[in-house]
Amino acid sequence: MTLDRLRPVAERALDPFVTAADRVGLSPDGVSVLAFGFAVAAGAAYALAGQAVAGFGPDPLMYLVGAVFVFLNGWMDLLDGALARRQGTDSKAGDLLDHVIDRYADIVVVAGLAAGTGRYLLGFLAVTGVLMTSYLGTQAQAVGLDRVYGGVVGRADRLAAIGGVTAVAAVYREPLAGLSLVGWLLVFLAVVGHLTALQRFYYSMAAVE
Repeated sequence: MTLDRLRPVAERALDPFVTAADRVGLSPDGVSVLAFGFAVAAGAAYALAGQAVAGFGPDPLMYLVGAVFVFLNGWMDLLDGALARRQGTDSKAGDLLDHVIDRYADIVVVAGLAAGTGRYLLGFLAVTGVLMTSYLGTQAQAVGLDRVYGGVVGRADRLAAIGGVTAVAAVYREPLAGLSLVGWLLVFLAVVGHLTALQRFYYSMAAVE
């Protein structure tokens, strides 16, 4: 969870964007929906990257487009919370909406990666790892503990990995041990997702005993 430790730095960098969003009348919920739109655009770009485009074959440069949308999704995900605190509108309903939208965003991005590579089993393992990581974090809160954010990889790290690897995949197209870079990215998401979920489960079980 390296990047989560940098959240205070990121929030200071967000200040001018929060001010601008507030001035134009954006609401935190509106920013959350915008973030989801970027996630859908990223998933679509990733799916197109590995598919035939207008009959001219695969267009790996779409991976770069997807990477940009992923980073925009992560940026908007930080902005909505900061904007809610600025406007004094942070609430349980807003928190719930943010988490639901984040989970759907995770699903469409990973589904796009799987569709682009045709590696649907890896996509299934990756998306279940991502969802179980988030589930274990909030389930701890449901049994009376604080929400758990610990583990190998948090959402910020995951988005950075997806954006970084897919940006490289736009120009590096050689397979490694039978898998493309994006295929290995799905392996990474599957392994660290389930490992992080198990870490959070272990921590929560130890805390409630």
